[in-house]
Amino acid sequence: MYAIVEIAGKQFKVEKDQKVYVHRLEAEEGAQVEFNQIMLVDNDGTVKVGVPTVEGAKITAKVLSHLKGDKVIVFKKKRRKGYKKRNGHRQYLTQIQIEEIVA
Repeated sequence: MYAIVEIAGKQFKVEKDQKVYVHRLEAEEGAQVEFNQIMLVDNDGTVKVGVPTVEGAKITAKVLSHLKGDKVIVFKKKRRKGYKKRNGHRQYLTQIQIEEIVA
């Protein structure tokens, strides 16, 4: 069984007991979170497609940790002008574990 769910503005294909990195959520570590924006649910070949979401479906997940992702380098250059700019950032992420998918 899997589902396609929208979490923090992005869509993810998730299954039970799967660990997923998502954008930072406003929840404490160890807390249970619930997602209702489910676009599609596949239960052993039985597919439910939402218009735009599946009614009555929800996903329960547990927040494992808050962390920062790998550093992303942003490099800008204009040729023959002597302009070079190097910058970077690390994205704030939350690791969650999918505990239950209810269709």
